[in-house]
Amino acid sequence: MKRSSIDFGKIITITVAAWIFVGACIEFYNVAWGTGKAIGLFSPKWLALFAFFVLFCAAAYIGLGVLVLDREKFLTVFQKIIKLRDRSSFIRWLLVILFLIFPAWFLQRTMWGIVFDGIYFRILLWALTVLFIAFLMTQEYKLIDWKPFLAALILASSIFTVAVSLQGVTDYPFSLGWSEGNRIWDYSIRFGRDRYGIADNQDIYVLLDQARMFVGGLPFLFSDVNIEIVRLWIGLTLIIPYFFVGLAAYIVAEKNARVWLLMMLWVFLFLRQGPIHSPLVLAAALTVFLWRKPLWVAIPLIIYAGYYAQTSRFTWLFAPGLWIGMLELAGVSLFNGKLDRAHWVRAITLGLSGAFGGFVLPKLVPLIMIASVPAVTPVAVDITEQITSIGVTSDFVAYAVTDQPLLWYRLLPNPTYGTGILLGLVIAVLPVAIFLIWLSASKKWILNLWQKLAIAGPLLAFLGVGLVASTKIGGGGDLHNMDMFLIGMAFTVFIAWVNGGRDVVMKNEMPVWVRMTLIAAMVIPAITPARQLRSHDHGDEMNTLLALTDEKDGKAFDMLPNSETVNIALKEIQEVVDEAQPNGDVLFMDQRQLLTFGYINVDHFIPEYEKKVLMNEALSTNYEYYSSFYRDITAQRFSLIVTEPLRTPVKDSTFEFGEENNAWVEWVSIPVLCYYQEIQTYKEVNVMLLVPKPVPDDCSQYIPPRNPNQ
Repeated sequence: MKRSSIDFGKIITITVAAWIFVGACIEFYNVAWGTGKAIGLFSPKWLALFAFFVLFCAAAYIGLGVLVLDREKFLTVFQKIIKLRDRSSFIRWLLVILFLIFPAWFLQRTMWGIVFDGIYFRILLWALTVLFIAFLMTQEYKLIDWKPFLAALILASSIFTVAVSLQGVTDYPFSLGWSEGNRIWDYSIRFGRDRYGIADNQDIYVLLDQARMFVGGLPFLFSDVNIEIVRLWIGLTLIIPYFFVGLAAYIVAEKNARVWLLMMLWVFLFLRQGPIHSPLVLAAALTVFLWRKPLWVAIPLIIYAGYYAQTSRFTWLFAPGLWIGMLELAGVSLFNGKLDRAHWVRAITLGLSGAFGGFVLPKLVPLIMIASVPAVTPVAVDITEQITSIGVTSDFVAYAVTDQPLLWYRLLPNPTYGTGILLGLVIAVLPVAIFLIWLSASKKWILNLWQKLAIAGPLLAFLGVGLVASTKIGGGGDLHNMDMFLIGMAFTVFIAWVNGGRDVVMKNEMPVWVRMTLIAAMVIPAITPARQLRSHDHGDEMNTLLALTDEKDGKAFDMLPNSETVNIALKEIQEVVDEAQPNGDVLFMDQRQLLTFGYINVDHFIPEYEKKVLMNEALSTNYEYYSSFYRDITAQRFSLIVTEPLRTPVKDSTFEFGEENNAWVEWVSIPVLCYYQEIQTYKEVNVMLLVPKPVPDDCSQYIPPRNPNQ
């Protein structure tokens, strides 16, 4: 039986390897073919490179086959290789570092990441990197050992994910995405509002919670910060908070520094599949840090964790309480198959404390603030009524769920998110779930009924909330609304790790199929980052790229424009702004980061009608909000509007974010273009300049009514 399982594993290995090698060779052929006419459509150089690559793949596949199927015959050769490897520890670790960095550098910092964009070539590059690093890290008298192999998997996957997180670090002044530039403006409002001449007591509505605004806005504590540093910080917020979760967990659960570091990286990989907003990740880090801590420390801090999470997003209000209850109840060892009374008391106490912080405390804080201010005329207050009407209420939840349409089809494969939420979530968590179920079913991780319920109950609740949130219009483009569920799964891994899972993994006490499942849990989070690695900074090598990729139009590469194009656009936009300002207000509906960093200067900043706010209110069909917007554009209040190019085509659900496009067209594009006309569009930097029409059209039919019954 054992022999059969081993052979099955070998067959899978060599079959998958053959598939990858052949796919990589085909992709390399597609690059080389068309580079010249010396032999067929090969240039001499690329024909030689292609031949070398094919020979290399053939030799590597033969070597892998020997290693997997018949290594005993070549034992002497392997021993010589091992002795050569073990000669210098310094050189080995230097090579480990170089081979970790090289693939990410090659794909993201050179133009070859644009040329070699095929998935098989990238998987081959990544797999060879993992195997070579595992070989170098193995210290025993073996070619590759189990633990170094796992370490190499995690390290290589982490490097890819870190590199992608920092992909947007550039000094390019214009927006890198639909809302990227304006999001930087959002962050600046907390600590950098003096850049716009905004008074500290002036109320500015920003479509961003206070916690995210605080974290993202920290660079603006420095008056001379530039856009590249801010983008670097934003990239780091996609990395560092995840590390804090792993750090906090394995301070509790793991004393071996190397294992602790690798598990911290795996947590980062797993949770970045969301991705997850940093405030919830920080709340999760604080929660897991409190696991097994004394109650006098844990109670006040879990209250704060619940309060902090709720101030960021109301759907998170119960998350810290449920997480800590799950950790405390399911994370203890059983005595004769039962939970001790003290464990029940501790879990319930901390769970209720977290719920108090997320649900009750936000209701009490306003009352405490009111009570702390002496009133001129005493007013009798019904405390119970005040508490029930403040904060998250049933009416508030009902409104939040129904104020925007729910697009249930986005749970299934669709143009907005290819796999759909359900399949995407299954791909992300299935290997971990299978491994956890096997641990429990094989009695290597012992749980009683109450502990199983303590894990399953919160996970099901998080799953339900996440699925509903993912169907709201404006969402469903990734797994970020499954945030609480993904963190709950990571916490379940922590629990299993300290209750038997560690020994199973480290001692390799698993059948082949379980080992393959564990490997999949480390590989899958790296697949998307591996596909996304590329540069946007090689526009000056466009002719070479067109020849190597067989593309007909350079626009397909989505390159950033060169500095000359950028400088001309900035100069001309400033000139138009200067000319328009004496005639009225200038509205930056988009590209507000140009004002943040002084690329464009205005005499009077208009904070209203920011792009994301307009979109959000359009999705909510907020007639009250739009009444003032329409009043201003019909009166042609703005002498100039700076926006993304406005278009009016209506799309259906077969297009990416089709419904969102239609809301924008109906509520913004058509009404604005009725009263304003284009004077210049800078396609390379995605900016349109609009000025009032001398004679506006009759646009009454295009202005949505104040309420849908009119």
